[in-house]
Amino acid sequence: MHTESNIRGHRDDRDLPSGTGSLRVVGVQHAPIPAAPDRPRPADRLDAFAAELDAVLAQVPDADLVVFPELHLVGVLDLPEDDRVPTLQAAAVPLTDPVVAALGALAAARGVGLAPGSICERGENGELFNTSLLFAPDGTLTATYRKIFPWRPFEPYTPGDRFVVGELPLPDGGATRAGLSICYDAWFPEHARHLAWLGADLVLNVVQTTTPDRAQELVLARANAIVNQTFVVSVNTAGPHGAGRSIVVDPEGAVLAQAQDEHDAVLVAELDLTAVPRVRETGTAGTNRMWAQFLPTDPALALPMYGGRIHPEHWTPGSAPPPAP
Repeated sequence: MHTESNIRGHRDDRDLPSGTGSLRVVGVQHAPIPAAPDRPRPADRLDAFAAELDAVLAQVPDADLVVFPELHLVGVLDLPEDDRVPTLQAAAVPLTDPVVAALGALAAARGVGLAPGSICERGENGELFNTSLLFAPDGTLTATYRKIFPWRPFEPYTPGDRFVVGELPLPDGGATRAGLSICYDAWFPEHARHLAWLGADLVLNVVQTTTPDRAQELVLARANAIVNQTFVVSVNTAGPHGAGRSIVVDPEGAVLAQAQDEHDAVLVAELDLTAVPRVRETGTAGTNRMWAQFLPTDPALALPMYGGRIHPEHWTPGSAPPPAP
C-alpha cells in the first residue's frame, strides 16, 4: 500500500519526469458530511461521499484530480462541543481499514485522481492522527500524510513526523509530484519549503478553517507558492461553520481560481505544470531564482534554530540529501 519513498520523504524516484503536462484540478468547497456519535466511522458516509463526487464530476467531467477539504468524511462541526473529540476518536481507523480501499475503488471506477480530504487514523500504538490520502486514477493509494502541525491547543491529534510527496500520474502518460499539507501546516514556512525541496510541483493543502484567520491563510497560500515556486491548492470547508474562500495559486503567486465567500463552490483550475521548471529557470516575474541562489563553492550556512545547516550543493529540489549534521 505504501512505499518508503512517500512515507519517509525519501526521493528514490528522482527519475520521475517532473513539471510535464497539465492537470485539471477541481477543489470542492463543501461542508463536511455529518458524523454522529452512534455512527462515527467514515464507512458510514461512503455512499453520501460517492454521490457528492459524482455530482462534482457531472459538473466537471474532464477533471483529473478532485480535492476535498480536511476531515470531509468526519463532520463533527454540527455536534455539541463536548461530543466532537470523542466522535473523532471513535471515527479513527487504521490505513488497513476497508474504507481506505473503498475510497481507492471510487477513484478507479471514475478514472480520476482523488484527494478525499483527511481522515482520523488510528496509529500502530493507539495514536490519533489527522491523515491525508492521495489516490491515483487507477485507485492506487500513492501517498498518506499525518498532519505535522495540529492546531494546538485545540486539536487532539498526535503530530506526524515526516513530510510526504506523492506521485500522481498525468493524462498524457507523464507524472507529477504532489506535496500533502493539512490546514495549519501552511502557517509554518518549513513545511512548504521541504515539500518543494522533495520535488513537489504542487502543494495540496486541505483545510477546515472556521475562524476569522482565513484572510491570513490566503496570503500564506500565495506566499508559499511564491517563495517555493510551486502551485498551491488550498481547499477549505464551506459554511455554515467553515470560512470557505478556497484558492488555487500558480508558482508566481497569481490566483488561478478563488471562492469569494463561504458558500458551496467548485473551483476548476488548469495547472500548466511546465510552469514550475520554467519559473525556476527564468525567475519569478523574470527576476528571482531562489532555488539557484547558492553556488557549490559557497560556505555552508549554519541554521542555529534547527541545529543544522544549508549545504549549497544540496540546495536545489531533487538534489541528493545533505549529510547528517
